[in-house]
Amino acid sequence: MSVITRRTTILGFLSWALPLVASFAFVDRNGQWLIPYPLFKSIMVVVFGGLGTAFLALAFRQIAPTWRSGLALGLYWLAINLILDLAVLLPLTGMDVGAYFSDIGLRYLLIPIIATAMGVVGERAARDGRLRPGG
Repeated sequence: MSVITRRTTILGFLSWALPLVASFAFVDRNGQWLIPYPLFKSIMVVVFGGLGTAFLALAFRQIAPTWRSGLALGLYWLAINLILDLAVLLPLTGMDVGAYFSDIGLRYLLIPIIATAMGVVGERAARDGRLRPGG
C-alpha cells in the first residue's frame, strides 16, 4: 500500500497549516511579537510535535506500520512542509533561504525521524502479535 493517499496528503497539509495558524496568536497586527521570540520558537516546536505525532497516529491507522512506511510517510510530509514553507512562509516573513533553514527548516527533520520510529514500534508490535497491521 502506498503512503501517498488523499488522507495522508490532507494530514500532511494540516501538520503544516495548523501550526501556522496557531503562530498568528503570538504576533500583533503590525507583525510584532507578543512574547519573546525564543519562547515562541519553543511553543511552536511543542505545537508542531504534538499535532504531528497525533496526525501520524491517525495516518498509521490505515497504513501498515513498518520502518519503510514510516520513513516514506515522514519524507512525504517533510516535502509537503518544506514546499509550503518555501511558497508561503518565506514570502510572508521575508526570510532568505539560508536563514529559514537554520531557524525553522532544520526542525522539520523531526517528521521523518518520528514517523520512522513510529513505524518501527508498530512493526515490532505487529510481529509480536500485540497489534494488527494497519489497525
